[in-house]
Amino acid sequence: MSPDYDLWIRRYHPRPDSPVRLVCLPHAGGSASFFYPLSASLPATVEALVVQYPGRQDRRTEPCAESIGALAGQIATVLRASEDDRPLALFGHSMGSVLTFEVAMCLEQDGGAPVVGVIASGRRSPTRHIDERVHLRDDAGLLAEITALSGTSMAVLQDEEIRLAVLQTLRGDYRAVETYRYQPGARLGCPLSVFTGDSDPRVSREDAWAWQELTSAAFRLREFRGGHFYLSDQWAAVARAITSELATFSTPAAAGPTPAAS
Repeated sequence: MSPDYDLWIRRYHPRPDSPVRLVCLPHAGGSASFFYPLSASLPATVEALVVQYPGRQDRRTEPCAESIGALAGQIATVLRASEDDRPLALFGHSMGSVLTFEVAMCLEQDGGAPVVGVIASGRRSPTRHIDERVHLRDDAGLLAEITALSGTSMAVLQDEEIRLAVLQTLRGDYRAVETYRYQPGARLGCPLSVFTGDSDPRVSREDAWAWQELTSAAFRLREFRGGHFYLSDQWAAVARAITSELATFSTPAAAGPTPAAS
């Protein structure tokens, strides 16, 4: 096991006998602890491996990644170094969705640990580029963005030291994802599912459906009630949906939209 493994990966609920590992990648400005409720809600058949990016919490003294490509490469290297050969599935939210695609591409290309499927949440397809420059805004502009998406408690941001740390991390992450460009022609060989909130101001249904261009295998779309952070209010439902998708990855079904789990 690589000495960097514990630096990058959090196993809140170890399940070494589970048949599949679910690699969870947080949103811009997010940390591994965001996925703790998901890890707790998953069944014994799924072990969550939650990625902790540099630049936050216990890694706050490290600089944020300069690019999505660099970050994806580092994560793929860590996953390759694991001595655990159980299959991997990837689940990412928002910026984490772009990373799931790039990490899965890295792992598929080098024939590393088998990737049984990818779940992208809360993000438009990488093929639908929009010229966004949130990372160039001043602090007030950054705060306005996260307020609009309801991703961070405003009570927490009342503390100046915490606010400055959060804004620094956010700016770095937004720079990475906003300067990312999809390489035309890149496609996954594994199934791909997309989760989205039905009132997400940043992801239309068309944006979500466009992900189907990025896999040569089965594609499924699942909608939940809620906005960009729809999952924060319904972790148990999200865990059930993920478990259902993992079963589908093992026995692919016809592509098509699926209603949110209840």
